[in-house]
Amino acid sequence: MAGDQTPGLIRRRSAHDAPETARRFRAAAQGAGLTIFAEVDHQQNAIDVGMDLGPCRLLIFGNPRAGTPLMQKDPIWGIDLPFKALIWTDADGTWFGWNDPQWLADRHGLGPEAESAVAAIRAGMDKLAGMATAP
Repeated sequence: MAGDQTPGLIRRRSAHDAPETARRFRAAAQGAGLTIFAEVDHQQNAIDVGMDLGPCRLLIFGNPRAGTPLMQKDPIWGIDLPFKALIWTDADGTWFGWNDPQWLADRHGLGPEAESAVAAIRAGMDKLAGMATAP
């Protein structure tokens, strides 16, 4: 399983193929008031240059009201915001992965004062991932 031990990555197996998982995630995220800023179809990009790659989509999403204050404090947050979700298929199935909010908080030096925000983001992503991946 590629990425199974990737530091800072949370992943969940999907009961659906990659396109359906992406569709379900888009609907769940938009239903939660998030904006889908972009979607990158890595598989299609590979095909366009004559290479093979299994289904692999990156969705870039978020809420500027939540992310902007972090970037106002330190613009370097822009490397990790907006949030991203990767949906890919490998020999073990279809997966939904995202950056662990605690890993991001640690990466940017946020201390204990960020615990409630990290917990809220984790819970929100867990819910969205469940909506995208559950049967």
